[in-house]
Amino acid sequence: MEKENVIIYDATLREGCQKTGIAFSMKDKIRILKRLVSDLNIPMIEAGWPGSNPKDIELFKKLNNMDLRGTKIFPFSSTRRKNTEVDKDQSIKALLDTETNQATIFGKSWDLHVKEALETTLEENLNMIYDTVSYLVKQGIDVMYDAEHFFDGFKSNKEYALKTIKMAEKAGASWIVLCDTNGGLLPEELKEILVEVKEKIEDTILGIHPHNDSGLANALALEAWQEGTELIQGTINGFGERCGNTDLTTLIPILKLKYGINFISDENLKNLSDVSRFVYELANLSGRPDQPFVGKNAFSHKGGVHISAILKNIKTYEHIDPETVGNNRNIKVSELAGKSSILHMAEKFNIPLTGDNPKVAAILEVVKEKENQGYSFEGAEGSLEIIMKGMDMNINDPNYYRKKFFKLEGFRVLTEMYKENLISEATIKVKVEGKEYHTAAEGNGPVNALDNALKKALVYFYPSIKEIELSDFKVRIINQSGTASKVRVLAETYDKEESWGTIGAHGNIIVASWDALVDSYIYKLLKNKENW
Repeated sequence: MEKENVIIYDATLREGCQKTGIAFSMKDKIRILKRLVSDLNIPMIEAGWPGSNPKDIELFKKLNNMDLRGTKIFPFSSTRRKNTEVDKDQSIKALLDTETNQATIFGKSWDLHVKEALETTLEENLNMIYDTVSYLVKQGIDVMYDAEHFFDGFKSNKEYALKTIKMAEKAGASWIVLCDTNGGLLPEELKEILVEVKEKIEDTILGIHPHNDSGLANALALEAWQEGTELIQGTINGFGERCGNTDLTTLIPILKLKYGINFISDENLKNLSDVSRFVYELANLSGRPDQPFVGKNAFSHKGGVHISAILKNIKTYEHIDPETVGNNRNIKVSELAGKSSILHMAEKFNIPLTGDNPKVAAILEVVKEKENQGYSFEGAEGSLEIIMKGMDMNINDPNYYRKKFFKLEGFRVLTEMYKENLISEATIKVKVEGKEYHTAAEGNGPVNALDNALKKALVYFYPSIKEIELSDFKVRIINQSGTASKVRVLAETYDKEESWGTIGAHGNIIVASWDALVDSYIYKLLKNKENW
């Protein structure tokens, strides 16, 4: 069937956080949310579960003061507890405290879960659904009802599963989302079940929420959409519990480029690869190189026959132009590999470069060499901007601005245990325009001590430095050699106007941290164009 539209609902900040190994800070969530809004124009975002942890409560307070460009932010919660009045349920109270205009509520559809997980009666579960949805609707809240384990419930007790979603509709839910929570559904089963669901639910928007335990989440989302559901829930990179969820970085370009559904602009679609890698970086995870559309190998060509053909006509081994999703072609024997991405970033950084400028190839070589050394500029665009602006000033020197603003004469970092107190101290000597400054500072760790000492030294020459603060710091091992492993350090710094990421990589964690810190200060100085 032909369809003209689709509603994308992003659950990365709640569902995605359930992936093993992910622990987004509140600031991480805000950074990701801003990219989802500004870069992809996602219309609906599930930002967290305010009733489950203090971090999400604080997050929603901050979101109330942000410009979200019309994006609807959904807090997530469950139906009221069994045998509890809805207005006395603590999770519902926490949801209302967010002052939201819309919310997502999940409830049980599978009789097995009602009896064994909730340990209540089938009738009480129906009451829990109705009471919660109707109460929130009366508070002026648009409710999205997630029918958890709907498909397993349907296969176990069809009449009861249908009753649960009919109860949500009767209570006033604006959307009903059918969840394959265990991820065991097959496409042919989905199609048959949807026929009966649509006979019962005629006036409420239907959505789909597949899990990927059988590797079919994306296929199920597309099948459900083709069969009449209008809303698809998923996450960036497919992050989620166990094997994950529908991967929006795959689904979005399929809907846009294969089905021609114009729910996202061409310009927003070009940001998809950057957003994917940005989320991986903040999750402190390595991206999947073979991930469709956005992976680094998605448009890489290595085999001789492939390269020979692709140089004659890119359609021979590429189903789309990689630039449409913000990715780039990687031809190992071609000097053109990656130039488009350099030009894209140059435009973003307001650097006047054209494709025939030899500086483009020079920048590309530096970036490739840095990556060989362990650098990764996704989530660290501040460092990339410093390199590119430096080489725009001097084609042979990516460290142009490091030398321009100050020169490190040396530093020393000491950490000692004194009377059960751990003390870190850094001493540093820098030279600016021939003037030398030598100072020391303490911190709650060696990196914090270095940061404090560097700021203390530089603020003497550059007063604007006092406006910046280090807000986040991540370390990742990038080769496995035990305690001698090489590490990558990603730092986030902010001032009154914005935040930026910088990076360092080295076998010594202090040196890697120093490189990331130095770039964070240089970026601040470069914000004033007269410093170029």
